[in-house]
Amino acid sequence: MAKLGENVIGESSLAPLFKVSNADEVGINAPENRKGDALRTWVRSLSGFQKEALVRSAKTGDTWRLVSDEGPYLSGHDEAPCPLAFLTTGMIASYMNEICALADMQGVEIRKLKLIQDNFYTMKGSMPKRTMVGGAEPVELRVEIDCDLENGALNTFLMNAVHASPLNGLMRGKLESLFKLGRNGVELPTAKVAELEGDLFPDPGNHFAKSRAEASSFMLVEPVGMTPKKDVALGTAAAASSLADEQNRRLNPGAIAELRPDGIKDIQQMLYSPHGTSFRFLSSEDGRAPDANTLISAGIGFCFMTQFGRFVSMLKLDLPDYRIVQDTHFSLGGASGGTGRAGEADPIETHVYLETSESDETAQEMLDISEQTCFLHAFCRTNLKTRLKVVRV
Repeated sequence: MAKLGENVIGESSLAPLFKVSNADEVGINAPENRKGDALRTWVRSLSGFQKEALVRSAKTGDTWRLVSDEGPYLSGHDEAPCPLAFLTTGMIASYMNEICALADMQGVEIRKLKLIQDNFYTMKGSMPKRTMVGGAEPVELRVEIDCDLENGALNTFLMNAVHASPLNGLMRGKLESLFKLGRNGVELPTAKVAELEGDLFPDPGNHFAKSRAEASSFMLVEPVGMTPKKDVALGTAAAASSLADEQNRRLNPGAIAELRPDGIKDIQQMLYSPHGTSFRFLSSEDGRAPDANTLISAGIGFCFMTQFGRFVSMLKLDLPDYRIVQDTHFSLGGASGGTGRAGEADPIETHVYLETSESDETAQEMLDISEQTCFLHAFCRTNLKTRLKVVRV
């Protein structure tokens, strides 16, 4: 099947991931920091399923530019990591942050540490009948570790670290995301999704193009080849399989993380189902590479935007341009932030800007179906646990 859209990312001279040196000139500000970290994420469609995001954090002050694409399963160009790769990478980075911080607090010497994570999502139903729904399943985390803690104490230590992750706030409980909607510059009420109080934010328009890259000596993200194959129940690999009218499939992105001697986390993201390309990420909390919350926030925004593209492609609707402004609010990490508490988060707040010749009612339906089929908004509205397996090495 022919690829959808132009290969804007592949033809660009810009690095796929960089710290923005002129965020104030671009015009992106962080939200009010009400919990410990507040991130504003701008996302725009480039072409097909290619997207660009800018993420600014109140805690770090940094702004990062990231891009996302899809592979053959969505007739994409495969030029950048898929949306789910970003949340999986940010999650495993956050877990490593908390494990290392808790070890420092408790005087635990960790001689070796590797994290291996699997995330699972589902897509079921009929798009023509508007019954297709995205879902999220429990996360599996394998910790390979060498330390002196006894088995019981080690299990308690690791579970405390997992619960200390700010992402815990999106997993534990059922958070209903909030939205504002604009069509062709005019604010509309939402239909089925919950509406966010207040006014629709200004549309970021083409302000993305103003961003300039800060010099870096690191390759922050790069492809490393096809993900090794493994059996995944209801897994898919066929071209355009994610565009089928009727679906009952299970997705399995994963990641493997290790800590480099310089303190940067080296993470290989896997895409087992739908089977696709693996990308290597770097992550750091000190500004040398994107922090965990930035990767998580970008992933949520990218995934939501993909659902707009999928819906209008499958139903042949008119949506030549669309953007979002998304705010995420996280507590500080229980260990890394010194709070001693489990991580917390507020519901995701998203402002949607659609440019379309379709009716107001169709614009409202675009938002409803995109929320309904978004894996990561499902992740937020589902009470999830991380299943831990510990292996001594």
